[in-house]
Amino acid sequence: MLEPALLQHAAELVEQADLIVVAAGAGMGVDSGLPDFRGREGFWQAYPALARSGIDFYAAANPARFVEAPAQAWGFYGHRLALYRRTEPHAGFAILQRWMAQAPLGGVVYTSNVDGQFQQAGVDEAQVWECHGSLRHLQCSRPCRDAVWSAEDFLPDVDEERCELRNTWPLCPHCGALSRPNVLMFGDEAWVAARERAQAHRIAPRLAAARRPLVIELGAGTAVPSVRMFSQHVLQRLKGRLLRINPREWQVPGRLDLGLACGALEGLQAVDSLMS
Repeated sequence: MLEPALLQHAAELVEQADLIVVAAGAGMGVDSGLPDFRGREGFWQAYPALARSGIDFYAAANPARFVEAPAQAWGFYGHRLALYRRTEPHAGFAILQRWMAQAPLGGVVYTSNVDGQFQQAGVDEAQVWECHGSLRHLQCSRPCRDAVWSAEDFLPDVDEERCELRNTWPLCPHCGALSRPNVLMFGDEAWVAARERAQAHRIAPRLAAARRPLVIELGAGTAVPSVRMFSQHVLQRLKGRLLRINPREWQVPGRLDLGLACGALEGLQAVDSLMS
């Protein structure tokens, strides 16, 4: 049970902000039914075929797999792409959109998630910065050039028992080589960051214009610290405040900041119920 005084403090933080900065990690998608791959056993439960082969998340999410076993690499990423496409974003996304619309300078989203759920929920592409890329976009696996394109026309047919792609994998339209998701993988020296750089360029002026930014950090832990580092940047460089919603790592760095020990949807709905 969340303390009423904490929720009231959180509501006040939202209402005083001139810019809402949503900083979302893997925990944001859990309430929509998406797996967070926490720990080896959690990953293998989601992908038993990879468990039988002893392939953990760090090995599966690695560009080397597209060289060693492209059918299985695309089985893994193709399954995730299909899952993300059919997953309905939870009600917390709509709450965040409403808060962003009410703030004087609007809002922006910084996320390490590659699922495209914010755009699927209706957030304008111009407001989103996907620091690890997006599974809904493709690039050349070589890569032959600094190009990124939509995966919209690729409809993966995956044998889930074997975690292998049954249909033809996508090819680079420029050189004919195997295409791969435009996501930053482990040990990835071939990621094309052009789209991510363009997103960062669009978001930077909006951050710079804020005088009372509030970072609403959701489901972002310390294991992969990209989102946490961004939150810290806004706090230190832009003198922002922090509302951290996380069931396990909810502690905050300053006395003016606030942590709620709960999941993203629960925390957002509880705070929203107190908003005027």
